[in-house]
Amino acid sequence: MKYDHSFSYEFLANWKELPVADQILVDRAYEAMESAYAPYSNFRVGTAVRLDNDAIITGSNQENSAYPSGLCAERVALFHVGANYPKQTVQTMCIVAKGDLIPVKKMLSPCGACRQVMLETENRQNNKIRIIIVNQDSRTLIINSVIDLLPFGFSAGE
Repeated sequence: MKYDHSFSYEFLANWKELPVADQILVDRAYEAMESAYAPYSNFRVGTAVRLDNDAIITGSNQENSAYPSGLCAERVALFHVGANYPKQTVQTMCIVAKGDLIPVKKMLSPCGACRQVMLETENRQNNKIRIIIVNQDSRTLIINSVIDLLPFGFSAGE
């Protein structure tokens, strides 16, 4: 069986090249990053998601000394949406971070667990989630669907 998966993405030198609505989302993700609790990794992550009703929900990573009891910013935001806005659809998700865990020149990317939760959210709402990833040096990657981050993701019933 041949598997053919290709995807397109947009790459910007700086997130300030984004449309104003997306810049607002990036700003909110940076604000969320400031509430991160990351005393062990010193790697702070913020996420902002825009829902189809234009509400913006944020999350930040929350570490715990009883690893892996902490939670990543992406899952904090998406689980909040699921619990509090179950009828709304996530349209766009922005992820930002700062810290030495990932070198500045290396592109930021969600962890595998977050990618799986993002994919399940996309599948559950039956609508693609646009993802904006802003690197520590402001380079910006725009991806049109979570499936492009996790092409072989686990899906119940498939």
